Amino acid sequence: MFERGEGAHLIDIDGNRLIDYYGGMGAMVLGHNPAPVCEAVTRQMQSGILFAGQSMVEYRAAELIQARIPSAQRIRFGSSGSEVAQAAMRLARAATGRRTIVKFEGHYHGWFDNILWSTAPALNAAGPSDEPVRVAGSLGQSADDGRGVDVLQWNDLAALERRLARGDVAGVIMEPAMCNQGAIAPLPGYLEGALAACRRHGTILVFDEVITGFRLGAGGAQQRFAVTPDLSIFAKAIANGFPAAAIAGRADLMDMFVDGVLHGGTFNSHPVVMAALVATQQELTPAHYDATSARGLRLRDGVAGALAAAGIKAQVTGFESMFHVAFGLDAPARNYRDLAQANKRGYALFALALLRRGVRVLERGAWFVSAAHDDAIVDQTLAIVTEAALEVAAQLEG
Repeated sequence: MFERGEGAHLIDIDGNRLIDYYGGMGAMVLGHNPAPVCEAVTRQMQSGILFAGQSMVEYRAAELIQARIPSAQRIRFGSSGSEVAQAAMRLARAATGRRTIVKFEGHYHGWFDNILWSTAPALNAAGPSDEPVRVAGSLGQSADDGRGVDVLQWNDLAALERRLARGDVAGVIMEPAMCNQGAIAPLPGYLEGALAACRRHGTILVFDEVITGFRLGAGGAQQRFAVTPDLSIFAKAIANGFPAAAIAGRADLMDMFVDGVLHGGTFNSHPVVMAALVATQQELTPAHYDATSARGLRLRDGVAGALAAAGIKAQVTGFESMFHVAFGLDAPARNYRDLAQANKRGYALFALALLRRGVRVLERGAWFVSAAHDDAIVDQTLAIVTEAALEVAAQLEG
């Protein structure tokens, strides 16, 4: 149980000070309690909390996002990634007159019943890789909830082309870099091919940039990989931990939200949250990305080196401010099924050994680096990683 956050650290109720690589599940791109964000929120609270109408701070937030995101001809704000994923799928169905949404194994697009399928399925339940079986992500879901969803293997362009050729898919939704499970880049040509296939078959392509947005660069994965989808969704790092989300995309599609497609929400474009968003975006400068990227790469490579020196087989893959550690793999994973072969017990032992030494990492292998993880903290982390790796290597041998 935590009492407060300070920069790169969390302090629990017993006073333990932990270097934090959960990063609010990726949201804390600037670290905990950055002064510019806190000050902007305080100022906005003095001006007004909720207007039930548009505000200048919302307009400024939209300007900033539109200037950065290639797909953002129009923008609407929401409160969570789960919520704006629903808006994107509704819009795709309305625009095409079709029902089916295609998603991919290992990709997560929120906790709602109609899309929480095959996010981390057991392989003995997931069927063959070329025809995955839709697997519920939670107790309480019925088979009816998934009738509008088809699941494919990611990074397999031929499989996507075959499915779209049937002509009944409203939308394809994917993480443009697979970061809910792992930190896996698209294969060369995959995103370009997916966009071209969607164009040929009249399907809307949606990039879920809830994790990748503002971590893989100011313009997200779509700018990094130079592929502009029809629609995009964002949350997490967009406002450094405040409950902000956005759906952005083509004007002709987004304008349907004022012509028959409902997207509502009392707290959409909440002025206090918009103030946090503006302040966060103003801090995400080229200098921020240069500095954070350099430290993130040094940390990523240092973790890989420490594990190798301890004799632990692992793949440390990903990006500058978000990477993933998978024990037991001989090669970098290309999709969920590759990643599912990892030694989860071994990594769990590693995460526990780190926690006992004051470093908190996600048990699923993801590490999120913030602007607050300075060189001294990276050095401290790597020294702890070296100790923990040796301890775990001995445990695994035993």
